[in-house]
Amino acid sequence: MLYLGIDTSNYTTSAALYLCEQGTILQEKKLLPVKNGEKGLRQSDAVFHHTVQLPQVLDALFSACGQKPDAVGVSVFPRRAECSYMPCFLVGSAAAHAVSAAMQIPCAEFSHQEGHIAAALYSAGQLELIHTPFLAFHLSGGTTEALLVRPDPAHIFSASCIAQSLDLKAGQLIDRVGVMLGLSFPCGAQLEKLSEKADRHFHLRPTMKGMDCCLSGLENQCRTLYEKGETPENVARYCLDGVLAAVGGMAAALREVYPTLPMVFSGGVASNGALRDCFRDKYGAFFAEPAFSADNAAGIAVLTALKEGNQSYAL
Repeated sequence: MLYLGIDTSNYTTSAALYLCEQGTILQEKKLLPVKNGEKGLRQSDAVFHHTVQLPQVLDALFSACGQKPDAVGVSVFPRRAECSYMPCFLVGSAAAHAVSAAMQIPCAEFSHQEGHIAAALYSAGQLELIHTPFLAFHLSGGTTEALLVRPDPAHIFSASCIAQSLDLKAGQLIDRVGVMLGLSFPCGAQLEKLSEKADRHFHLRPTMKGMDCCLSGLENQCRTLYEKGETPENVARYCLDGVLAAVGGMAAALREVYPTLPMVFSGGVASNGALRDCFRDKYGAFFAEPAFSADNAAGIAVLTALKEGNQSYAL
């Protein structure tokens, strides 16, 4: 059995095939082009680029496989919540429903966030967690949330936000500081590499409101440091140490309320090595491999298999 997943987020055009019996994933993805100095894309530009890139991504994927899928799944909104909508997901939705109609195969709809969580579970070898409650951090350019995830017969699982950033998102902060330092968008991997050359670390106290964090002050602090002559390497370290402190504040608060629940991290920011080391050591947290942390369609393909009833193979 073969399941196709499609995801057209605000950052990446993605498609993946889940070979159910083997438990393996084939995936192709392509970043949306962003001009130097820009901090992202308008939705109209994202829709255009997805329209151009999705056929290329699908062609490359099926050239590597050459087998007809048994079902197709697609992310159609950012979160499974009322008023959660972004035009860029219309491109993937249109393509998935066209594939479904042309091939006479089922089409399943999911949220982008659900795809991230499923990709992290698959990559970490922890898909069995879908049968039990767990905590999921989704850290990306558009989201910095901690979620309580529970089994849900209708949607495989449900995810309720229980803590979040109240202003900037972690990925937004990283990209803004990175662009300020002359890096190209998206800046996460480059900023991490730059920070590894820093000659100091910063022990920062996070700004918390209950279990929620605030990150906008970190942007201002990074700008002030840079304008006062601090090296780009140390500014990068300051930024990432601040993100680590904020996420750490959220995790510590959640652990007080949910002391026994497993903790899973997803999203592009969760690719950061220092963050992964810290929360693996402190909480035994599970992380996706970097290829399954950044935007991808692998989780959507796995969820499609589960939706179609192939749980024994998928798990």
